[in-house]
Amino acid sequence: MGAGLCERFPQIRSRYFERADEVLGFSLSRLCFEGPEEELLKTENQQPAIFLVSVATQVVLQEQGLHPAAVAGHSLGEYSALVAAGALPFEEGLRLTRRRGELMAEVAARSGGIMAAVLGLSPEAVEAACREASAEGVAEVANYNSPSQTVISGEEPAVRRAMELVRERGAQRVIQLPVSAPFHCRLMAPLAAAFEPVLAGAPVHDPPLPVVANVTAAYERTAGEVRRNLIEQLASSVRWTDSIRRLLDDGFDTFVEVGPGKVLSGLMRQIDPAATTYPTGDATGVEKAVAALRSA
Repeated sequence: MGAGLCERFPQIRSRYFERADEVLGFSLSRLCFEGPEEELLKTENQQPAIFLVSVATQVVLQEQGLHPAAVAGHSLGEYSALVAAGALPFEEGLRLTRRRGELMAEVAARSGGIMAAVLGLSPEAVEAACREASAEGVAEVANYNSPSQTVISGEEPAVRRAMELVRERGAQRVIQLPVSAPFHCRLMAPLAAAFEPVLAGAPVHDPPLPVVANVTAAYERTAGEVRRNLIEQLASSVRWTDSIRRLLDDGFDTFVEVGPGKVLSGLMRQIDPAATTYPTGDATGVEKAVAALRSA
């Protein structure tokens, strides 16, 4: 992850990948480039790694002349979005995502719980199933990813009951997710409480660019709003569909997915097939986005 980007744009290796190693005190860059995969996938490593590659990709895009007019990030992606907006320094984002991952690993070790993706059923129907299943424990919507993809999170008996109910009500697919804990639900409240003092001391600034927050699907305009929303996000739903619709309603029609993978580009096709989306998960994707948008 990120190796091809550094080969094609070597200026980012020392400025971002090697700098990340210095800030965190271990070779995160080697984990990104070489693995082993089981170590990279540990959430305390995975979160700063995804953040690092996303910020480095965004810097390459800006150096090629592509500057965002507004930003949004999905869950962890809010941190790299805030760096892109000029509201969070890169080094501080590294420290925060590393600590966020460490705390999540601690909560995961003691909380139990599962998550499941529901495909092909309306969010309202999934919400109803969660309410009915809550008789057996916590079952809540974690991610409103698209009109046809909703993620459930909570205690295992309740989530499994919700999975049964959505299948009965016509869901096309129901997939238990390979995650370590039930994120973005009330079971994460201890995580939010532990992370709040960490974030309180971070140098967060008023965003110079419009930033759409996960928990409100509205623009956050002050450092106080940013801090509050990042804390609430840990135990609240990611309102991604509404976040994208906010940008669409305000006239944005071209989106660049910054960082590894292309999941958000797939979700965009479900939210609004007419929108133009460019994934930049590798150097080829970066070059294609730059070429297309320079000629637009």
